[in-house]
Parts: sequence; structure tokens; C-alpha cells
Amino acid sequence: MEDFRKSFKENFPDNKSVAVVGKAGGEKWKAMSESEKAPYVAKAVKKKAEYVKAKEEFDRKLLSDVAEKPEESEKSSSEVHDVAEQEASS
Repeated sequence: MEDFRKSFKENFPDNKSVAVVGKAGGEKWKAMSESEKAPYVAKAVKKKAEYVKAKEEFDRKLLSDVAEKPEESEKSSSEVHDVAEQEASS
């Protein structure tokens, strides 16, 4: 779609409608043969693999950060201070 948008914009510089570009891109994709689609499909597979790897690394880091962080109270710090002041005055 990125390549198509560039060429569409060159051919129709006055068009500002995202819907028109999307519809034209979809029609172009449907009209393409499997061999014409192959480079784009391969690129999508590569980007998906990169995404999955990055997501796994992010999740791993997030889990390790959570494991290292002490459990926090569900109360806000102002609530904690209010309770402490009430207990101190009792």
C-alpha cells in the first residue's frame, strides 16, 4: 500500500480522500497476480517475524521488571498518609 500511495499521489495530486486511495489500492491488489504480490507478501512475512521477536523481547523485559518491583499497595499515597496520620493520632 505504501508504494501504491506514492504512485497514486503522483498521478492524482489533488485527491485528499483517504477512502478513495484505500479503495483504489484494494482494487489494484485484487487485480494483481500471485507473482506480482509475492514480493509484498514476503516483506509482510519478514516484518511480522520482526514484530513477533520484538514483542517477545518486550514481554520478557516487562515480566522481569514486574518480578523485580516490590508489590505496591492498591491505595494511593495520599490514602496511605491519611491512614498513617489517623493511626498516629489514635
